Amino acid sequence: MLTEKVGEFAGLVWNALNASETGLNAKDLKKATKLKKNEEIFMALGWLLREDKINAVETEEDVVYSLK
Repeated sequence: MLTEKVGEFAGLVWNALNASETGLNAKDLKKATKLKKNEEIFMALGWLLREDKINAVETEEDVVYSLK
Protein backbone atom coordinates (compact mmCIF):
# COMPACT_ATOMS: atom_id res chain seq x y z
CA MET A 1 0.00 0.00 0.00
CA LEU A 2 1.25 3.49 -0.84
CA THR A 3 0.76 4.84 2.69
CA GLU A 4 3.13 2.21 4.07
CA LYS A 5 5.74 3.00 1.41
CA VAL A 6 5.57 6.73 2.12
CA GLY A 7 6.02 5.96 5.81
CA GLU A 8 9.13 3.95 4.95
CA PHE A 9 10.43 6.81 2.79
CA ALA A 10 9.80 9.22 5.67
CA GLY A 11 11.82 6.96 7.97
CA LEU A 12 14.74 6.98 5.55
CA VAL A 13 14.61 10.77 5.27
CA TRP A 14 14.35 11.18 9.06
CA ASN A 15 17.41 8.94 9.54
CA ALA A 16 19.39 10.90 6.96
CA LEU A 17 18.49 14.18 8.63
CA ASN A 18 19.33 12.74 12.03
CA ALA A 19 22.82 11.87 10.75
CA SER A 20 23.32 15.39 9.34
CA GLU A 21 24.63 18.18 11.54
CA THR A 22 23.65 21.04 9.25
CA GLY A 23 20.54 19.84 7.39
CA LEU A 24 20.17 18.68 3.80
CA ASN A 25 18.49 19.85 0.63
CA ALA A 26 16.33 17.52 -1.48
CA LYS A 27 19.22 16.57 -3.79
CA ASP A 28 21.44 15.59 -0.86
CA LEU A 29 18.56 13.71 0.77
CA LYS A 30 18.07 11.72 -2.41
CA LYS A 31 21.73 10.68 -2.33
CA ALA A 32 21.72 9.94 1.41
CA THR A 33 18.56 7.83 1.32
CA LYS A 34 19.28 6.17 -2.03
CA LEU A 35 15.67 6.79 -3.04
CA LYS A 36 15.36 6.76 -6.81
CA LYS A 37 12.57 9.24 -7.52
CA ASN A 38 12.15 12.87 -6.53
CA GLU A 39 8.50 12.10 -5.79
CA GLU A 40 9.58 9.68 -3.06
CA ILE A 41 11.66 12.37 -1.37
CA PHE A 42 8.92 14.97 -1.59
CA MET A 43 6.21 12.61 -0.32
CA ALA A 44 8.45 11.79 2.66
CA LEU A 45 9.18 15.47 3.31
CA GLY A 46 5.47 16.27 3.16
CA TRP A 47 4.74 13.49 5.65
CA LEU A 48 7.40 14.75 8.06
CA LEU A 49 6.38 18.40 7.65
CA ARG A 50 2.74 17.52 8.30
CA GLU A 51 3.74 15.66 11.46
CA ASP A 52 5.83 18.71 12.51
CA LYS A 53 9.01 16.60 12.73
CA ILE A 54 11.24 18.74 10.50
CA ASN A 55 12.11 22.35 9.71
CA ALA A 56 12.24 23.70 6.17
CA VAL A 57 14.31 26.85 5.71
CA GLU A 58 14.33 28.59 2.35
CA THR A 59 17.68 30.04 1.34
CA GLU A 60 18.51 32.05 -1.76
CA GLU A 61 19.61 28.86 -3.52
CA ASP A 62 17.47 26.04 -2.10
CA VAL A 63 15.36 24.70 0.73
CA VAL A 64 17.28 23.07 3.59
CA TYR A 65 15.56 20.50 5.80
CA SER A 66 16.55 19.59 9.35
CA LEU A 67 15.03 17.85 12.34
CA LYS A 68 13.20 19.87 14.98
